[in-house]
Amino acid sequence: MPKLLKRIVFILLGLVIIGFSGMYFMKYNTKKHSPEEVITHKAKDATFTVFYNRPYKKDREIFGKLVPYNVVWRTGANEATSFTTNRDIFVDGTALKAGTYTLWTIPNPKSWKVIFNNKEYGWGVNMDGTPKRDSAFDVLTVEVPTQPLLNSIEQFSIYFENANEFTILYLAWDRTAIAVPIKV
Repeated sequence: MPKLLKRIVFILLGLVIIGFSGMYFMKYNTKKHSPEEVITHKAKDATFTVFYNRPYKKDREIFGKLVPYNVVWRTGANEATSFTTNRDIFVDGTALKAGTYTLWTIPNPKSWKVIFNNKEYGWGVNMDGTPKRDSAFDVLTVEVPTQPLLNSIEQFSIYFENANEFTILYLAWDRTAIAVPIKV
């Protein structure tokens, strides 16, 4: 019996090692196609940090096709995009408390809904490809108009710019951008 028990333990240990190796390999391979990016921006006495993964266009039709209209998008690839502020702020005129949020969007041709959700998710989608977002944890939703771009942006990008008393959070990909005004 002890020999059988040893074999079972070695088999189980082998399966665990293979499982972890496979997960690491998948994660590494996925990140190669949509690399991680962390951006930090300071405005007045506030610091904003965004962690996201940046997929490439690769000659694909993005909005309305790869990223369907009127469906929640994890706003990037892989893990859910996170937004952190160390100060209470106003997003498009609505208060948002200091903290870390996951950032979700619902793209449409003329406007996008931008959703700040206070639950953290290990990955942006479930195994069936549906978004992991639980709407019960949404703390703020704003709707902003899309801005058509003259030139196509190959890699999904999130960035900040200061504009007078506002900080603008930009999300841009393909030939579409949105601007989300933030006030400290």
